Amino acid sequence: MTFTLPADLDSRPVTVLGAGTLGRRIALMFATRGGETRIYDPSAEAGKQACAYVEQHVSEVAARVGGGTPGSVAATTDLAEALAGAWLVVEAVPERLELKRQVFADLDRLAEPDAILASNSSSYPTSRFIDHVGTPERVVNMHFYMPPAQAAVDLMSSGHTDRAVLDLLLEVLPRYGVFPFEAHRESTGFIFNRIWAAIKREALSVVAEGVSTPEDVDRMWAINTGTAGGPFRAMDQVGLDVVLDIENHYAAENPDLPTGPRELLGRYVDAGHLGVKTGRGFYEYGARD
Repeated sequence: MTFTLPADLDSRPVTVLGAGTLGRRIALMFATRGGETRIYDPSAEAGKQACAYVEQHVSEVAARVGGGTPGSVAATTDLAEALAGAWLVVEAVPERLELKRQVFADLDRLAEPDAILASNSSSYPTSRFIDHVGTPERVVNMHFYMPPAQAAVDLMSSGHTDRAVLDLLLEVLPRYGVFPFEAHRESTGFIFNRIWAAIKREALSVVAEGVSTPEDVDRMWAINTGTAGGPFRAMDQVGLDVVLDIENHYAAENPDLPTGPRELLGRYVDAGHLGVKTGRGFYEYGARD
């Protein structure tokens, strides 16, 4: 089936599915050029909080984007309402394969015929969840890290993605203050996350084997790299449940990976210590964290 690229992008909204930590940050970036950004989430409260986050930060972030100006943001619990007129839809729902399959089936049915359907999945390539998509040419991986501070984006074809979709996104995304890099073949973990996974896994192994502690690993990291934080602080920010899900996914593809990192993460997750979002992970966090 032939896919026609969307037109009149500046006059059409961008829709983000998921009002969580990353979803709201993605929405923030698309609100920096004066247009309309929509957030869909089945929780009205989550949507309200996401809008408040965008409204709080959009003026500051738009000022750092060339040609940027604050746009509007709105949240809804009605998927069809969220999708109406959108030229780009970014899925940022939890990393569960069956959920993503259902979401993309719904998007293919309800979104505008020329809308690009992008997944922010941190570990699954879109080829894994387009079984019920009638126009796979418009589906693409568009993986964000933690904007606005970490504003790189992985772009990766599903194997069916129209080349023109990738070219359009490579051209347009920098206008929103994000910087796309194309993975030229399917890669679990895309580009940066694949490299980061090896660092993160070895840091976990060092602690799981009793060689060092999270605090000392992070302190050495900061001294030797000249950057703040470290692997364990970063994992706490992401959420240790999410980190464990990703590690389990890597292990399913490569059974030879060491079990120590997953066992260590599992102990924290079982205890409910998921990182910043629960107030405790490898570190303890107060209200200001």
